[in-house]
Amino acid sequence: RNLLNIIRQTSIHGIMAVGMTFVILTSGIDLSVGSVLALAGVLCADFEHWGLPVLIIVMLTLCAGAVLGFLNGVVITKGKVTPFVVTLGMMSIARGCALIYSGGYPISGFGKSFRYIGSGYFLNIPIPILIFAATLLMAAVLLRHTRLGRYIYAIGGNEETVKLSGINSDLYKTAAYTISGLTAALGAVVLTARLNAGEPIAGTGYELDVIASIVIGGTSLMGGRGGVGGTLIGALLIGTINNGMNLLGISSYWQAVVKGLIIVGAVLLDRLRED
Repeated sequence: RNLLNIIRQTSIHGIMAVGMTFVILTSGIDLSVGSVLALAGVLCADFEHWGLPVLIIVMLTLCAGAVLGFLNGVVITKGKVTPFVVTLGMMSIARGCALIYSGGYPISGFGKSFRYIGSGYFLNIPIPILIFAATLLMAAVLLRHTRLGRYIYAIGGNEETVKLSGINSDLYKTAAYTISGLTAALGAVVLTARLNAGEPIAGTGYELDVIASIVIGGTSLMGGRGGVGGTLIGALLIGTINNGMNLLGISSYWQAVVKGLIIVGAVLLDRLRED
């Protein structure tokens, strides 16, 4: 039962980490995922108040996240700006838009059918876990059995070689950022349904857990090596560490220190392995 709770608590970070794995495999980074989640969450909450069907709400929210990710990708590839700078800017833009749109207040009070996404069960398995599992499965298929996945690995390995082969690397890098935005929005749907509110301050610091999950799972920040299987293991490890620190009553400030040390340690190990 406790393991199931850990997986459920990990599911939102895990869903987001699956999408960002695509970005990191291209040797990029997406610091905006937490803020994209917040903006997508308040939009999702407002869509629900419009009385739209749940499926339409989910689709519109996913589209919003995908558009934000697409914008990241376009500016990075066409503007030749480093991913760190672009996604740092998007982090601020999306967070500001979430606060402006909501007036700084949560948008709450949803119908039972929407709340089921965050708190319901199917065959005694929490819906967030099933969504996480489905996201993992689809990502694994994309990375291992499609042209998109092959080119994403190739770009992370050596982008210049990919370009010399006549492949439009910008297109596939943009696709990776679009997927990252889409999974951040999917995480927003689950979180909003679970909390029964769209919080403009939601997702603060989530990028730390997401990046930690990916690097602990063995995906290289240099790109070209890793996968969502490792991200799953990393997400579960981070979830277990979070759960353990909460049970021990460790301050959230110290928890941030621990996660930062974990990321630095994982990156150092990765560099040593490369050397």
